[in-house]
Amino acid sequence: MKETPVDKPEGLIKLTVNGHVYKLQVKPNWTLYYLLHDKMGLTGAKMFCDRGACGSCTVIMDGRPILSCMSLAIECDGKIIETIEGIAADNHPLIDAYVKHHCMQCGYCTPGFVVTAKALLDRNPKPTEVDVKESLAGNLCRCGTYPQHLKAVLEAAENLRGG
Repeated sequence: MKETPVDKPEGLIKLTVNGHVYKLQVKPNWTLYYLLHDKMGLTGAKMFCDRGACGSCTVIMDGRPILSCMSLAIECDGKIIETIEGIAADNHPLIDAYVKHHCMQCGYCTPGFVVTAKALLDRNPKPTEVDVKESLAGNLCRCGTYPQHLKAVLEAAENLRGG
């Protein structure tokens, strides 16, 4: 049987979201998506499939892109989370590249693509076309803007390298 420290109430988690530390009381069945979107008001991540199949709810946790609809908030204690809001606030080159290359029509999938692309560029500053395609393969776009995402990510990578 797992023991819990007496000074930490059950369901209390501490996590860093976009550089800010939060202590939050969560219920065992809350997903990270629900916590971020519905409780914290970070509405950038989108709920499209609620099955972990579309990528629209992607956030970065401890440097890796994850599907927030498939992650329990209670299991995120001590984690560092980055959302589209944090990426936009930092004025990441992906934002301008996505606008320049018209990567969105309806825009619903865009946050998930940008977050996934940022995680790729954080770990691989010089991705190939294949790297980008493989990285973004889990993200779905109903409008079919896939070729534009590739252009935007490669351009953002070049801009980050100072090119």
